[in-house]
Amino acid sequence: MKRRVLIFLLVMGLAVGSASAQLGSGIVYDPTNYQNALLRYSQLQQHLLQLQKTYAKVLSQYNLALSMAKFVQNMPARYRAVFSQWRNVTSLNTFGNTGSWISGINSGLLPNINTGYLRSTTQLSQYSPYHLSGMDASELGRVQSQYASVQLVDGANMNAMATIGSIRGNAQSLETQIGNLEQDSFSDSSDLNSEVSVLNKINAAGVLTLRTVQDSNKLLASLLEQQTILAKQQRDATTNAINTDIGRQASMAGNMAQVTGTITDSLQNFRMP
Repeated sequence: MKRRVLIFLLVMGLAVGSASAQLGSGIVYDPTNYQNALLRYSQLQQHLLQLQKTYAKVLSQYNLALSMAKFVQNMPARYRAVFSQWRNVTSLNTFGNTGSWISGINSGLLPNINTGYLRSTTQLSQYSPYHLSGMDASELGRVQSQYASVQLVDGANMNAMATIGSIRGNAQSLETQIGNLEQDSFSDSSDLNSEVSVLNKINAAGVLTLRTVQDSNKLLASLLEQQTILAKQQRDATTNAINTDIGRQASMAGNMAQVTGTITDSLQNFRMP
C-alpha cells in the first residue's frame, strides 16, 4: 500500500513540473516553430524589397507624367504666324462677257464656268458639208485634227476653271477649320491637352493635310492635261509641216518628170526647117 502511494506521488510531481514549464516558468525550444518564423521573416524582407522597387517605379512614372504635363508658356506669342488670305479674282466687264467667268472661277459652279468660257472666247466656226466633201483625205484629216485640238483645249480649260473655282470656293471654310485647329493647339486648357485631345488634333491636322494634297494633285492634273494638249498641237504642227514637205517633194518630182518628158519629146520631134 505504501509503495503504491509513493508511485502515485512521484507521477503527480512529474506532471506538475511539466505543467509549470508549459505555463511560462521555463522556455521550451521548438525547432519547427523557429524554422517557420525564419521563413516568414525572409518573406517579409522580400515583400519589403518588392514594395521599394514598386515605389521607385511609380515615382519615376509620376515624375515623367508631371514633366510631360507641363505647358509651353505663352505659345500664341511664340508660334502664331500670319499667313496670306485667299482672294477672289476680279476683272472689268466692259462688254458684259467676263461676269460669268469670274463668278465661275471663284465658286466652281459649272453652269457659270461653261457660260463664262463660251462668252469670253472666240467661237469656232463650222465647215459646210460642201467644203468638207471637196477636201482630199490629207486636208480633211488636218482639219479634223485642228478641230480636235481646239475642242480638247476648251474642255481642259473649263476643267481647270472648275478645279480652281472649287478650291477657291471652299477656301474660307478651310481657313476657318485651320484657325480652329490652330486655336486649340495653342490653348493651355487641360481639356484640350489631354492625351486623347492631342491625338484628335493630330488626326485633324493629318486629314487637313491630305485634303490639301488632294487639291494640289487636282491642280497638277489640270496642268498636265493642258501640257498634253499643247504637246498634241505641236505634234500636229510638225506632222502637217512634214506632210506638206512630202507632198511638195512628190509634186516637184512629178513636175520635173513632166518637164523632162516634154523637153525630150520636143528634142526628138524637132526638125530643121
